[in-house]
Amino acid sequence: MAKTVPRLTAAQIQEVIAVAWDDRPPFAAVLRSHGLSPGQVVQLLKRELTPNAYKVWVARTKAPPSAAAGRAPSRK
Repeated sequence: MAKTVPRLTAAQIQEVIAVAWDDRPPFAAVLRSHGLSPGQVVQLLKRELTPNAYKVWVARTKAPPSAAAGRAPSRK
């Protein structure tokens, strides 16, 4: 079982979510920038995202990189 997610500010949570939705492998980037393990990232996203958004994110992390790139959310 993963360690519990440390207390993060709303801004930090938004940063983690943004990095996790990025096209590159998210776990390494989140670990580097926020010190969260893959299990903690999963816990955080499961808690913070809607169930549908979480399912889409899981599918993106398991999809080949070329398929995931086509489903990236648009950024303003």
